[in-house]
Amino acid sequence: MKGTTITKVLGRQVYSDRGHPGIFARVETENGAVGTAICTAGVSVGTHEIPFAYDGGDKFFGLGTTKAAKAIDELIAPAITGLNSADQQSVDQAMLDIGKDKLGGNATAAVSAATLKAGAAALGIPLYRHIGGSRAITLPVAGVGYFNGKRRYNEGPRTNKPSHSFLAYDFATFEEASYALWEINQAFSKILRSKFGVMDSMMGFVDLPVGAIKSDEEMWKLATETIVNCGYEGKVGMQVDVASDSYYDHKTGIYEGLFNAEKRDRDAQIEFLVDMVKKYPFIDLEDPLFEDDYEGTAILTKKLDIQIVGDDLFTTNPGRVEEGIKAGAANTVLLKVNQIGTISESLDMIQLAYENDYGVMPCSSRGEGIDIVDYCVGINAGTVRESGLGMYGNRFIEIEKELGKRAHFAGKHGLKGSRFAL
Repeated sequence: MKGTTITKVLGRQVYSDRGHPGIFARVETENGAVGTAICTAGVSVGTHEIPFAYDGGDKFFGLGTTKAAKAIDELIAPAITGLNSADQQSVDQAMLDIGKDKLGGNATAAVSAATLKAGAAALGIPLYRHIGGSRAITLPVAGVGYFNGKRRYNEGPRTNKPSHSFLAYDFATFEEASYALWEINQAFSKILRSKFGVMDSMMGFVDLPVGAIKSDEEMWKLATETIVNCGYEGKVGMQVDVASDSYYDHKTGIYEGLFNAEKRDRDAQIEFLVDMVKKYPFIDLEDPLFEDDYEGTAILTKKLDIQIVGDDLFTTNPGRVEEGIKAGAANTVLLKVNQIGTISESLDMIQLAYENDYGVMPCSSRGEGIDIVDYCVGINAGTVRESGLGMYGNRFIEIEKELGKRAHFAGKHGLKGSRFAL
């Protein structure tokens, strides 16, 4: 198509908000349109994610991305220059033909996402419409973070997981749900100031001083009280990214230091989670068991009537999602394009999930940034990780206004699990 032809592709190493470098890609088209994207590694990285290209050595602890930038400039650019930016499949296939093992998943993911944005810009249409066409009308259930794992009650956690969020789900519009999140965030921040002398950021997670609590359950009680006191019982619930692999000993099969100082085997972990959901308004659990435990996750999914999300379990990989579907493990897939390497492969995974009545929950933690909003609307996602306030909330509300009467807030039916079934 005239004007949408790719004329220039650039890659470079950039700083990311993860404390280590990311890879930046820029794609330009014949009519002057530009698409840019950044790919970074996450905090909780599943072992089945596509390998990234890193420099190694001492600089940046070996996580430099100049190797990935070189792959973009010297291998990817010649392969996709002259292709149609609006034909995502052809661009992605050109990179896949070279091989992600040769280019690095971070290089392909950044270029793929930059191409998607360049294509939309070249066509003069919003990104969400470029992705989903006229059917892109759904605003997902979003949330706001309120508590990170990290140091909490001891000195020995491996990551800043688990991370907890409020999800606003039973409202007529996204804007109404976003206001509820704002109100709850303000109320919870007030509790943190009075009880612990700390504050969370408007859109972030609080990390309590060492020894402030003995168990995450202390925070669940405060969060539940906040929901009730704000008048949102049954309308706002709680989500947790358990990231259980971070606390799982693969040799002994024991979870240690997860939510509290206890040690639990799989059966005890499942029992703990079931009891947790009964006592508190949890409506979404992510990676509740270690990343290869399809059987255990299937058992838990059958026991609970809420949304069970696979992140490290699935890694946005169609093959792993198919394995989960066969086992009945989880009912929702976390979407991170950078786990699989290209937009096209991600769309294949999304189609597989939808065909089998699994939900898809996009997440912006791998450099997608505010583009995750358009991804959500483009694929009609029912839920999204956090993203209910700040620039993300602003973009969702902007799209809701653009769509007008056609806009549809997913609401409680955007969540998977029999509790939310139509």
